[in-house]
Amino acid sequence: MPSKVPAAPRDSGKVQHCDVFVLGSGLAGSVSAAILARNGAKVVLADAAAHPRFAVGESMTPQLVEWLHILADRYDVPEIKSLLSVQATTRDIGPHFGTKQHFGFMLHRPDQEPDPREATQLVLPKLLSQAAHLFRQDSDSYMFHVAARYGCTTRQNWRAADLAFDDDGVTVTGQNGEAFRAKFLIDASGFRSLLAEKFQLRETPARFNHHSRSLFTHYVGIKPFDDVSRHPAELRPPVPWHNGTMHHLIDRGWFWIIPFDNYKDSRNPLCSVGLTFDERVYPKPADLTPEEEFNRYLDMFPAVKRQFAGAHRVREWVSTDRLQYSSTHSIGHRWCLMSHAAGFIDPLYSRGLSNTFEVVNALSYRILDALKDDDFAVERFEYVDELERGLLHFNDMLVNSSFISFSHFKLWNAVFRVWGALITPGVMRLTRARLRFQLDNKNPQHFIDLENAPHTGLWWPESDKLKALLEATAETCEKYEVGELDGDEAANIVFRLLQDSDIVNPTFGWKDPRKRFIAPTTMTMIKFMHWATRQGPPEMRELGDENLRGLIRATAKGKKLL
Repeated sequence: MPSKVPAAPRDSGKVQHCDVFVLGSGLAGSVSAAILARNGAKVVLADAAAHPRFAVGESMTPQLVEWLHILADRYDVPEIKSLLSVQATTRDIGPHFGTKQHFGFMLHRPDQEPDPREATQLVLPKLLSQAAHLFRQDSDSYMFHVAARYGCTTRQNWRAADLAFDDDGVTVTGQNGEAFRAKFLIDASGFRSLLAEKFQLRETPARFNHHSRSLFTHYVGIKPFDDVSRHPAELRPPVPWHNGTMHHLIDRGWFWIIPFDNYKDSRNPLCSVGLTFDERVYPKPADLTPEEEFNRYLDMFPAVKRQFAGAHRVREWVSTDRLQYSSTHSIGHRWCLMSHAAGFIDPLYSRGLSNTFEVVNALSYRILDALKDDDFAVERFEYVDELERGLLHFNDMLVNSSFISFSHFKLWNAVFRVWGALITPGVMRLTRARLRFQLDNKNPQHFIDLENAPHTGLWWPESDKLKALLEATAETCEKYEVGELDGDEAANIVFRLLQDSDIVNPTFGWKDPRKRFIAPTTMTMIKFMHWATRQGPPEMRELGDENLRGLIRATAKGKKLL
């Protein structure tokens, strides 16, 4: 594995010096650059394109909200909190963001109306119900300019032509001949990474089990699914479908509908639209445009098609080949291949930004410490490589299981609950660390302690039981996929796993297959905290106790937590 190449010739009169060079000014690159610059590093932030610009990755999750809190507090970049909620984005950035109150899922079969009993929904607890659908051209541009205000040297429409590493750093040369000398390089440029190409880091094929490709764009005039659904009121979910991220599930694929017009103060008529499906089942046609192909699938699913009646796209389609890619490693001598530059699974469950900011957190303090010590030994950064690998591995397991289950509602209903069971403890461990940090004079050790876990990359990486639940679910789905089990048998196995597991929260309804709409109320949250602090297994009681006591102490001290 190459880690060094000969250094480019230096000309002290032409080469500009910095501490960190960041390739890519999307949210990953801009937030990283803002953090480093805010904490004293001299940073160059460069991108081959310019803001504002289109980007996907628009749906927020509870984990993402908590990571944004952590980054803002730990690194003293309060502007990151402008991304926390739709109220904050609207106030600080502009009236172009949607609201994200739920994850909604409806199963569809070709040429049939969907059965209202084949739907699931997870409503985010009221505390988080105003998370945003991020209008990325505005959110990314905002954070890019935050980085610039903290002192980053910026280059837009600037394409790197070469990277030359030696013992002391890296020389980045642009196609325009401009050169920068840095002590460390962050490549946050995504799939078309110059660093991955230079060091031949891509694995061929990608190591993941999951397969999918995608078609996506932005539309105007999309109708809310609530308006075109023919389902009776008593079979509809507690929160309107249009108030969150809508997933229309098909056999080994799904349409997404992410509206930006569903918040009362939004002035944005756009809606993010996409179709992600297994390229082995739905091979890419050579004789159709992306729009023709998308419309062909709309014609197969009448209820989805009704949402598009009278609507039209406002930008060109993006049509991908297989989305999944992986790299042999993401850390090397004075460089990091960050997040989506290192690998990608699928937009299902909106894990991308949460994973990205977990990596930003782990990398940023290591770079700042390395600058302070003038020590960039690869060993200092090895955890970042382990983290990126683990995040992709566990996400691959979950998403692949989900795609398999889409063909059989009972099995999907079970897998949906495994995913849901991961969320709450995953958020609680992050909140606990943030409470400890705030109550202990902002001691960063509490965030460093999050890294001391046996299952790096799992949402609750301390839990052997949760890992076993996910692995058993994946194994069961794979047996269904190859015909060793039928759908009912596989679903029954996963439901037994859920019902027998003492770490799966019983108060939300995860253990009850009849409860398809999970919508925790304030009373539900009170019951959950009673279970978590008094009745759950030891690891859950520890999480529950510390969160409850920390919230009480923080409130008593007047700490603003949200």
